Amino acid sequence: MIALDLCMPLCLSRRWPVRQLIAASSLILLVACAEKPTAADAQPLKTLPVATAPAVIPPVVPTGENLDVQPTQSFAEWQAGFRKDALAAGIRADLFDRAFANVSFDPSVIRADRSQPEFARPVWEYLDGALSPLRVRKGQSQIDEYTDILQRIEQRYGVDRQVLVSVWGMESNFGQFQGSKSVINSLATLAYEGRRPGFAHDQLIAALQILQQGDISPEKMLGSWAGAMGQTQFIPTTYNTHAVDFDGDGRRDIWNSPADALASTAHYLQSSGWQKGQPWGFEVRLPSSFNYVLADGTIRKSVAEWQQLGVSLPAGARIPPGSEHLSAALLLPAGYRGPAFLVLDNFRAILKYNNSSSYALAVGLLSQRFDGAGLISGSWPKDELPLSRTERMELQSLLSAQNYDAGVPDGIIGANTRKAIRSAQQSFGWPADGYPTRKLLEGLRSR
Repeated sequence: MIALDLCMPLCLSRRWPVRQLIAASSLILLVACAEKPTAADAQPLKTLPVATAPAVIPPVVPTGENLDVQPTQSFAEWQAGFRKDALAAGIRADLFDRAFANVSFDPSVIRADRSQPEFARPVWEYLDGALSPLRVRKGQSQIDEYTDILQRIEQRYGVDRQVLVSVWGMESNFGQFQGSKSVINSLATLAYEGRRPGFAHDQLIAALQILQQGDISPEKMLGSWAGAMGQTQFIPTTYNTHAVDFDGDGRRDIWNSPADALASTAHYLQSSGWQKGQPWGFEVRLPSSFNYVLADGTIRKSVAEWQQLGVSLPAGARIPPGSEHLSAALLLPAGYRGPAFLVLDNFRAILKYNNSSSYALAVGLLSQRFDGAGLISGSWPKDELPLSRTERMELQSLLSAQNYDAGVPDGIIGANTRKAIRSAQQSFGWPADGYPTRKLLEGLRSR
């Protein structure tokens, strides 16, 4: 599902696995096993700006807004008012009435929309699930099975087949887990009482337009609780702008046609700037004297310029041919103690599909795993105790109280918080990587 800021270390306490399982329970309906879509576990990235609308709905990132606001009208009254909006937007009355024949308020959708898990998975655990051997084997078999279709998609849209199959695997485990909720029912519930009623209203109009176009019937328009649909989990507005009928049957069927789903995804990535044959990025090593302030997604240099700063490749690795002059940013998904990556423009294209650094990293690495590559040589800081959501909010409050403006304490480690963390880290004389740690929280507490 599509936009996400993952930055939690792993807890050493023996009680942590139990607490983590409890916290993850709100995600069970979306990710019922290790081989189901893992996009929902990633967290939002706010460092890199993304201009293109995301292809799918992001996991919930609550800010505390509108969590207790109750509707001022009944669901039936809301539906009557929305019907007028839909008809004014060109939706036929008979189509609307058919689509809403069995629609009712779904409390489970609201619970999912407002879920606020206290704990989040560290990036290495997220990648372990995303890059599981079973998923790699499935992806390899799908590349073989759909070779002809993927070749034609590559020729038309200029998007590499490995990344398309990687997105397919991440979003729905190659079509196996697309969601079983009525998209109309879910979006109607969210438009009535969700955190973003205006967004849901627009998506619901778009979903009715899809039905009116005849691409799918109301009964078969199924998806996630958030309204993301099909084998690559498009939201309705993105479907309307980027879904294509690649198999030529007269319908843009991203639910039942892998050809349509993969070509639609390729169309989206093409519009997001994907360059065929270029790498998404690669792992690098940093010199001991490196200035970690440069590990900021807004700072971009050519690969050659990064090399001049002492950035090198792991032993035995080579820079992809022709990459020296490509623009790159430095990504430290687990802070300065973890692996480092130079990420290029194709990484940014994946972020436009789903604005999460962990998701984009998983898609890139998984696409390489299909060819036996994509292994990480650096080690993760698994001795770090992760900060809970409450502790992240406390960290933000302490930063702002000590004149490092972290914005509203919402538990989301976005661009403002990372900037504040860097300033605080510099005041302690530590590497300013912008990564939230228990050491920093304790240091701020003691001041």
